[in-house]
Amino acid sequence: MPKLKTHSGTKDRMKVTKNGKVLQGRAGGNHLLQKKSASRKRTFAVPVQVVGKNAKNIKRKLGVS
Repeated sequence: MPKLKTHSGTKDRMKVTKNGKVLQGRAGGNHLLQKKSASRKRTFAVPVQVVGKNAKNIKRKLGVS
C-alpha cells in the first residue's frame, strides 16, 4: 500500500514538537482587533496545545506516529 499524503491544511496550521505535543494557533486574532484589549491580543500570539483524540487525528493527518 502506498504512503498517505500529508494534509496540506493541517500542515500549515499545526506543529508537532520534539516531544510529540501538537500545537496550534489560537482563533480570533486576525481581524476586528480594535475592540479587543491588549492583553487579549497578546494571548493570541501564544500557541495552544491540542490534546486527546484531536491530537491523535492531527498526527495521523501529518504522518507522524
